[in-house]
Amino acid sequence: MTDRRSFLRIAIMGTASLIVAGCDRISQSSWGPKVLGKAEGLNRRVQALLAPSSAMAKEYTEADISSVFHPNGTTMPNTPAYQTLMANQFRDYKLQVDGMVSHPAMLSIDDLKKLDTRTQITRHDCVEGWSAIGKWQGTLLSAVLDHVGADPQARFVVFHCFDEMDVDTPYYESVDIDEARHPQTLLAFGLNDKPLPVPNGAPLRLRVGRQLGYKQAKYLSRIEVVKSFDTIGDGKGGYWEDQGYEWYAGI
Repeated sequence: MTDRRSFLRIAIMGTASLIVAGCDRISQSSWGPKVLGKAEGLNRRVQALLAPSSAMAKEYTEADISSVFHPNGTTMPNTPAYQTLMANQFRDYKLQVDGMVSHPAMLSIDDLKKLDTRTQITRHDCVEGWSAIGKWQGTLLSAVLDHVGADPQARFVVFHCFDEMDVDTPYYESVDIDEARHPQTLLAFGLNDKPLPVPNGAPLRLRVGRQLGYKQAKYLSRIEVVKSFDTIGDGKGGYWEDQGYEWYAGI
């Protein structure tokens, strides 16, 4: 049974990597979206079998921490709202949390630190092929959802960001409620015992230890609890997903 599960895990990871690596070319074809959609469904079903919602990402020791933690994606948002916050060292920063919640909130970093926090040393795996291990300090996303009274009927959590990928196209990402409530899913405000650096997503970023780097939304401005993301972006659940990437990027 162990050998079979290992084989399936390797096979699905290999398939997912090939799909992500070639998704730009595939998504431009007339048949690409159908192939990507079917492959994503297969990937999610196998991942659910091999990595249930209770499965934990590997955690490392301080000796394993990478000497340099390379930033992924945007390294300096140029939007006026972000530049204003950065000029004041993020003292005026507040995370907006709304959508299907009983108590919408605006939470400062100090507010987040008063909720359930966690420190974990996990690996970041980038779709470009590199990885790095870092020590993350942050607030459990589940604690934030409890704090605002997330509706039990909600299915997804959407992360809206300060950085823009195109003109008037802010980066966004999403996870389902199970991933959002996973004990290793953090809203991280610290990296390696220091405040989160700007290139790595200051003042607050998402850390989902069981998925690839493009799911780790940086520069968080708003969290929206929803039943569907059909009316958000192109309805695929994230900026890169709108370009053809898989929505579930399990590793």
